[in-house]
Amino acid sequence: MRGAAVKIAAAALAAANSLLAASVLFTATASAATPGPAESPPAALASETSRGMQVATLTQPASKHWVWVNDFVFPHMADGMAYLVDGDTGRYLGTLSTGYGFVRVIPSRDGKLLYSPETYFSRGTRGKRTDVVTLYDAATLNVVGEIEIPPKRSSNLPMMADFAMSDDDRYLLIYNFTPAQSLTVVDTRTRKFVRAIETPGCALVYPTGPHSFFSVCGDGSLLLVTLDDGGAAHQQRTESLLPMGNDPVTEKAVRIGKVWYFVSFDGRLYALTVDAQGASVASPWWLTTEAEREEGWRPGGLQQLAVNPNDSHLYAIMHRGGIATHKDPGKDVWVFDVASRQRVRQIALKNLAGSIQITTDEHPLMFSISIDSTDLDVYDAASGSLLRTVQHIGTTPTIMVTP
Repeated sequence: MRGAAVKIAAAALAAANSLLAASVLFTATASAATPGPAESPPAALASETSRGMQVATLTQPASKHWVWVNDFVFPHMADGMAYLVDGDTGRYLGTLSTGYGFVRVIPSRDGKLLYSPETYFSRGTRGKRTDVVTLYDAATLNVVGEIEIPPKRSSNLPMMADFAMSDDDRYLLIYNFTPAQSLTVVDTRTRKFVRAIETPGCALVYPTGPHSFFSVCGDGSLLLVTLDDGGAAHQQRTESLLPMGNDPVTEKAVRIGKVWYFVSFDGRLYALTVDAQGASVASPWWLTTEAEREEGWRPGGLQQLAVNPNDSHLYAIMHRGGIATHKDPGKDVWVFDVASRQRVRQIALKNLAGSIQITTDEHPLMFSISIDSTDLDVYDAASGSLLRTVQHIGTTPTIMVTP
């Protein structure tokens, strides 16, 4: 028995050492970042070089083919994560630890900063709650600032519309739910909390201009909000524009210019043209034919829509199922030209996908991933060809963000 105990202890010590080494490698941003000059060898584990752990800098501006995979980390929600991956090579570039109930990072338009609304508790999983917006340097992934905000940020299943940046990057807008609904306004120029805007009966945030945005209300109307230079809010409520009855829209909208596209559970697409002055909706159209609807085809997933603004193409994850499956993943992506309202191609996926994202360059990639899998698939968005699969990304990956 004593010999067996010694062997067990030795095995445990070896496993602990392996975990420690893996942790060091995982924490070292440089070991996965873009290589430095030719004369500088890649950073190695401290035990493998006399120089110790090395820190490198990511190339700037960020490649359009990089993607942030955001992870809610359901098994231990107190430690959300964000992973940066190069879609061209499949290389893992870095990670951020982002606190409880994490949603996603927001890259600034100049590519220099990453904004991350985060929540922490003084005792880890309990105690005094503190909500902050953490600012990360996009090149080093170091924390360069922190803005404390009221501790009421919504902690729901991650949605792109949980928060957003105004079109001029001046204001960061964060959805709150206590269950009273409101929006936190942060001035990124002064790096201060400005105010909370009460939005009773209206949820989430969709930007429409330099200082304007809207929330969607329970009756299908929109709450249009405009901020002045001092952060004061001016509100107006529209008539009902979106269906909320037998075939309601999801909150998973995507944007091209002034138009936000919302899809219903059954697969009807609604195009909302919105700016600071007002909103209008075009007649809806189906993503499916009548025969396909009879077969049960419908959109689904956590991040089920993506757009390429360069060619006005909309990508939708599709599957077959009943109305209750509107959040289910699928193995097909259908691509539509929103100008002609026609389907232009179909992409058969290697793996089930609950989330997709498209890069915004002239040769776009399509990323797909599922909350039930840690494999990130990378496709040529134009041809639909699978380029590579990057394995072991996170624990429960949710939504993706591209620079």
